[in-house]
Amino acid sequence: MVTATVQQLYAHQMEIDRREFLKYLAAVSAIGAPAPAEPQGAKDMYGLIVKLTAVAGKREELIRVLKEATVDMPGCFSYVVAKDAGDENVIWVTEVWDSQASHDASLALPTVKNAIPQSKPLVLAFDKIAVTTPVGGIGVGSASVH
Repeated sequence: MVTATVQQLYAHQMEIDRREFLKYLAAVSAIGAPAPAEPQGAKDMYGLIVKLTAVAGKREELIRVLKEATVDMPGCFSYVVAKDAGDENVIWVTEVWDSQASHDASLALPTVKNAIPQSKPLVLAFDKIAVTTPVGGIGVGSASVH
């Protein structure tokens, strides 16, 4: 998205402004090598679960754009892009960051900025399902939450 105006998205007839769209896009555009874990208890991790609905027939193209844009995301422990088993146009993204600050900083990365105009015409709807505070698991390291 390149304008500062509100972008109408079709899921639930909701409007998301440019900054929110960029945050969500960053959330789905970060597959890469995980960063080293912070010392235990250093800060809370940050997670998102996002549902993207691609324009009919464009899911594979959207997945390609997202995967190409996800190189070296500092602070990213895990970014999983998955096809919905029941809807041929839906993509689910589950992410874990060392902090919300790392997630927010990813919006300034050139790979994320370049992916936005490529992915915009491929996205029909964007739903943020949940903001989470991950507490552990495979691929998350030994970080813990207070």
